[in-house]
Amino acid sequence: MAHTTLPPGDSPQRTRQAWSVLIVSTFAFTVCFMVWMMFGVIGIPIKKMLNLNSTQFGLLMSMPVLTGSLVRVPLGIWTDKFGGRIVMAAVMATTVPAIWMMGYATEYWHFLTIGLFVGLAGGSFSVGTPYVARWFPKHRQGTAMGVYGAGNSGAAVNKFVAPVILVAFGWTMVPQVYAAIMLGTLVLFWLFSYSDPAHLVPSNVKFTDQLKALKDPKVLKYCQYYSIVFGGYVALSLWMVQYYVGEYGLDIRVAALLAACFSLPGGVLRAIGGMLSDKYGAHSVTWWVMWVSWICLFLLSYPQTDFTILTVNGPQTFHIGLNVYVFTGLMFLLGICWAFGKASVFKYISDDYPHNIGTISGIVGLAGGMGGFVLPILFGALMDLTGIRSSAFMLMYGVVWVSLIWMYFTEVRRTPVMGSQEAAAPLAAGAR
Repeated sequence: MAHTTLPPGDSPQRTRQAWSVLIVSTFAFTVCFMVWMMFGVIGIPIKKMLNLNSTQFGLLMSMPVLTGSLVRVPLGIWTDKFGGRIVMAAVMATTVPAIWMMGYATEYWHFLTIGLFVGLAGGSFSVGTPYVARWFPKHRQGTAMGVYGAGNSGAAVNKFVAPVILVAFGWTMVPQVYAAIMLGTLVLFWLFSYSDPAHLVPSNVKFTDQLKALKDPKVLKYCQYYSIVFGGYVALSLWMVQYYVGEYGLDIRVAALLAACFSLPGGVLRAIGGMLSDKYGAHSVTWWVMWVSWICLFLLSYPQTDFTILTVNGPQTFHIGLNVYVFTGLMFLLGICWAFGKASVFKYISDDYPHNIGTISGIVGLAGGMGGFVLPILFGALMDLTGIRSSAFMLMYGVVWVSLIWMYFTEVRRTPVMGSQEAAAPLAAGAR
């Protein structure tokens, strides 16, 4: 099968190759994300085995996220320079030995160290995003990147697969099975992906020159948005299984299933977010995502509370708190919002930086990934400090406030919220 000689234009063969790249890349990213989120399930028996506190547990889960975030910028640059096919294959091949070795770790530092190498799988996002985007015309890039980004649903796949293996064979079997899955995915990706030399960008730009994009205020703003819609998604995908177990006393299999109600729409529906961003614009989608997130996180922040009121009939005690069904419903809605938000942020990037998608997506992805690294540690520290599990949502509520304020002062005062230029015309005429 030839992979380097491609027909020009929009020929049927070229279209078939573009869809082949999109499908196989999305599948590869799903598997990479499943591996990246592995500690979200197997971390629970490891925590018990090593007798970890909440802060140590948060650090354990965050280690793969750290390297998966830090490598996003160089991987994005290398994708621009060498092409997505070779870089994606190299990332997957590098992680296989580390995933396998995870099953033989026995000490806390073993898990932390191996987790750093397993985390390379998370860098696949900044490889596949520019790789698939360049196979499609500009008016379809939001949809293409949204479909690829649906590979975030690997977080939900992990919650379906890992508990079954864990209960049947023990947690040590999970990384061994995942290593075999990653190796098989590497073979499939190499067979059904393609390369196009026209997608490469000039290679005379240095790494330090690429990082100068961080001086762009728009890039910093997109980093802030992504730190909540992606960083928050990663952090809660890791945190939710143990949250259900601790808050509601559920079995790990039931807890993983309910946690998937957040992770699954948060990944799969990203494709719809891409289509909405193509149709209504990145700003409109992101603005509504932030407001709905603000409402959901406000409700999720309220801890289980008992309070007593002295009435004319004597003291009466009332209880306020979310039961497991309302909590799961809010998490489901939050997952949908963040799926749309992840796609809309990258629509911003494809619109504003069409010739530098790899580098900018790497920088923004780094910011989002670092959010996913820092937040679980802060979740654990806040719980150790306050003893309140919902303090995790209080923290993210504050982060969303920052995004809303920043967006209002830089975009809303100048941009119609619903993305309708026609609706803005009468207002502009009245102002004159």
